[in-house]
Amino acid sequence: MATEKPDLRREAGQRTRDGLMSAALQLLADRGQEGVTLREITDKAGANVAAVSYHFGSLKALCDSAIEHALESYLDEQIRAISALGPASTIDELAEAFALPMVRAIAAGGRDRAVMRTVARVAIDPPESWERLTAKFELSRRDAMRVLEANLPGVSSEDLVFRIRCAAGILNWLALAPIGAELATQPAEEIARKLLPVVAGAFHGYSSAD
Repeated sequence: MATEKPDLRREAGQRTRDGLMSAALQLLADRGQEGVTLREITDKAGANVAAVSYHFGSLKALCDSAIEHALESYLDEQIRAISALGPASTIDELAEAFALPMVRAIAAGGRDRAVMRTVARVAIDPPESWERLTAKFELSRRDAMRVLEANLPGVSSEDLVFRIRCAAGILNWLALAPIGAELATQPAEEIARKLLPVVAGAFHGYSSAD
């Protein structure tokens, strides 16, 4: 029985921490970083201010953690999709896997799209804590490189990395730009039909010799 109590306390603490991050992310998605107060987050999460201090240290740290968690979920979904591609996969299939999380978020609209907007906005000047996700960024890039190198053997690794970064930039811009709101009124199939050739085009690149 003595070992159960610490376990229960840890579980309760984790629930409180998760609840605070979820509440913070919802409010951040609705209002942006400048429009969220500590009291609103704790009220929404059913927690107290002391819990924020205990688990995160400050409102800013809580908001950073919530946005970082959303980005990590996005990366995990992207990594699963890209890693499932085989050695004979095409660039079009890579574009579909690479853009899948964003297509789903835009199609879902509402909070999902708002969360992606929040993540994309912060990604312009990411906090230092995002260095923790470096390995996941590199894993996504490595798996994408595997497909690109098989399809574009004459293109240098430096250029392929640049194209991956450009494709990621297109998706971030889409989350923030008015065109993202326009796409959100359409079904996922139509969003994919319009977006995937653009992402694939970024991967393909172009030269006057093509």
